[in-house]
Amino acid sequence: MKVIIFRLALQSAVIAIVSNSAVHAEGAAPVPQQELQAKLTYCKTCHGSAGQGYRGSFPIPRLAGQQPEYFENQLRAFIEHRRENRFMYGVAHALNPAMLPALAAHFKDLNPPPVGGAQKQLIPTGQKLFEEGAPDADIPPCASCHGADAKGNGPFPRLAGQLHDYIFRKLVNWSKERGQDPNNPDTSAIMAPIAHGLTEAQITAVAAYLNYLE
Repeated sequence: MKVIIFRLALQSAVIAIVSNSAVHAEGAAPVPQQELQAKLTYCKTCHGSAGQGYRGSFPIPRLAGQQPEYFENQLRAFIEHRRENRFMYGVAHALNPAMLPALAAHFKDLNPPPVGGAQKQLIPTGQKLFEEGAPDADIPPCASCHGADAKGNGPFPRLAGQLHDYIFRKLVNWSKERGQDPNNPDTSAIMAPIAHGLTEAQITAVAAYLNYLE
């Protein structure tokens, strides 16, 4: 029964996001190549030369191979304060509407090797959680939304190759960053009970599995 409710909620969220994306996409003009390259250079300063992510004083996420729809949705979430990040608010707020799909299209086509660094002995446990979920805790398989290869689908992000410590930080602090406007939710509303239901050990394991996927 809970799985059925989850899937119905999932379908409703997808419909809402697709409708919202269509509204924002209307009337967007092409971005001059020089402007796009300047913005890409700025993005890669933090996210890596090929969008592979970077581990400095804190983990900066991989953008390479990310689903364009998810990519654009999250930039809008920063702009609209639905997702909290002081630095990314400033970056995203300065973008004109046409720049969002242009950036998303660029990073979608990149496919550098994963940065790695997670504990490899945790991979089998993480793979089991990703593929089967945790039924005792009503946690559905991650693959049901993110795909069997963890490369995402539409509004559901690619997780393959993502920095493991970035995934950990996002999941354990989910409600402090995501869903900051309950009246304007996106797919993060579906992830909230999942993030809260996973233990830190489970999060560490599934993040290690995802860290090495290409």
